[in-house]
Amino acid sequence: MESIILQIAARHMRPLLVVLSLIVLYRGHNEPGGGFIGGLMFGAAYILYAMAFGVGKTQKSLFFNPINLTALGLFVALLSGIPALLLGDSFMTGEWYTFFAQTAFELKLGTPLIFDVGVYFAVAGMLMLVMFSIMEE
Repeated sequence: MESIILQIAARHMRPLLVVLSLIVLYRGHNEPGGGFIGGLMFGAAYILYAMAFGVGKTQKSLFFNPINLTALGLFVALLSGIPALLLGDSFMTGEWYTFFAQTAFELKLGTPLIFDVGVYFAVAGMLMLVMFSIMEE
């Protein structure tokens, strides 16, 4: 049974939830939040869309396969520990880098953000994979 109200809401909420999930991902770099919550929000955006339009149409609108997104997330999270090893620290020790130093646009980024991006991808991919398979049955 299709609901036009759900379809309109899903069409407008999906981009909003994706943008908010990216904000939560970046905010978690220095504050509570991060990859796990952001990944849940990203996955929820596509689950809402799948509830409104069906899993088939949702999977066609994705630029990726959820299992590949999960694998990419695990790979990125694993890679985030390598810079510390190269600098002589323990694996997964946070390393920080400053870009545009001594300018108005100084930006400090670190390997914890890379780890959070990996978690974001893994959680979003796994959530969509599980929910799409449940919704198809």
